[in-house]
Amino acid sequence: MDEQLPEAPPDRADDASPVRVLIVDDHPLFREGLKAALESAEGVTVVAEAERVSDVPEVVARCLPSVVVMDLSLPDGSGLEAVRRLSTREHAPPVLMLTMSDDDGNLLAALQAGARGYLVKGAGREEVLHAVRTVAAGGAVFGGEVAGRITALLAGARMREAGQLFPELTAREAEVLDLVARGLDNRRIARELVVAEKTVRNHVTHIFEKLHVATRAEAVARARDMGLGDG
Repeated sequence: MDEQLPEAPPDRADDASPVRVLIVDDHPLFREGLKAALESAEGVTVVAEAERVSDVPEVVARCLPSVVVMDLSLPDGSGLEAVRRLSTREHAPPVLMLTMSDDDGNLLAALQAGARGYLVKGAGREEVLHAVRTVAAGGAVFGGEVAGRITALLAGARMREAGQLFPELTAREAEVLDLVARGLDNRRIARELVVAEKTVRNHVTHIFEKLHVATRAEAVARARDMGLGDG
């Protein structure tokens, strides 16, 4: 007789429910040590382990973890691809990246893929446990060594996006346009960018000319149509 699987994931909002962890890492010794560290804490159990991107969907469907602890570098691809695949599934468990890489590009890519946490290997037991519990409960958590870089990374990504959407603008003009679309006046933009207000006015004039608009409202409309100004 086939084993009957639960029809729905455990209720992650219920504090009495154990945190069910899937570890995805291709180093057996690391998995063994992480499992021992996690299961030494009350209310945390490792329900499965995997070492390949291709293994993740089947293991998640079979074991229904509360949270997936995922390495970035796996034998058949990037853990980011596994995060993207999971994000398309109903009742997908949240993912905590636990990796050797503290590279800004990988951090930003993990955020964009949908990871709810990012820790660098070497983090202490208590930090990892806190992150696992927080992510399993629906929160987001990032290690102290990367948290301070997130705002700057997202701002930089936004400016690159503005430049790609409006290639006729310079990088600074794209930055000004995004701030205009967010509702900031010239004085506030000048303070944000630490430049003279006259410089901002000049940028705005050039933006109007290049976008072929006559008013600030038209420029804002163009920018928001392209998805800028929402942050």
